[in-house]
Amino acid sequence: MKRGKKYIEAAKLVDRASVYDKEEAMALVKKTAVAKFDETVEVHIRTGCDGRHAEQQIRGAVGLPHGTGKSVRVLVFAKGDKAKEAEEAGAEFVGAEDLIPKIQNEGWFEFDVVVATPDMMGVVGRLGRVLGPKGLMPNPKAGTVTMDVAKAVTEIKAGKIEYRLDKSNIIHVPIGKASFTEEQLADNFQALMDAVIKAKPATLKGQYIKSITVTSTMGPGVKLNVAKLV
Repeated sequence: MKRGKKYIEAAKLVDRASVYDKEEAMALVKKTAVAKFDETVEVHIRTGCDGRHAEQQIRGAVGLPHGTGKSVRVLVFAKGDKAKEAEEAGAEFVGAEDLIPKIQNEGWFEFDVVVATPDMMGVVGRLGRVLGPKGLMPNPKAGTVTMDVAKAVTEIKAGKIEYRLDKSNIIHVPIGKASFTEEQLADNFQALMDAVIKAKPATLKGQYIKSITVTSTMGPGVKLNVAKLV
């Protein structure tokens, strides 16, 4: 893969053979984010889980103290009073069966998170094939299947993010922007790590967290010292 001059220069600041403390890593990620836009800072956690086993699936949500720096568009499946509550809480889109053809046939995906009341999950289930692969299917563990839609919308808008294993048993999560201070990034990172460590499956044998890398959208990966974090 051909890399640009800026990336090559930025990569020289990171010692690939080293692991860094949390504070050092956040400082490096900010220093190596040299794109002309405000890059997203992401954490990639490689686990020792086997997601093929249901009891080793990790999925949950955590509120980041400083938010993600990104405005999140929320779609809520609800009816009656619950639809009204969702609108009042600031959800961009609220609907029911009427949204099915729009998403299924027109390929409409102008939203980042989907919330649904439990009674609407039969309707939402019809969208499983299109929402599932995009990681948009509402889930009780993530707090996105709930009767308290107003609370869910408010928390998501304030910086609540979902974490889950991908097919390679890695968790990929945004924790802020390169314009955040080192302290803000470190706080958000710690909130995420606390939640992930708490979510360790009881049936897991061997090492839970194998490696942690933090990176900006266009920057090089910075490895963290796992031993100091777990």
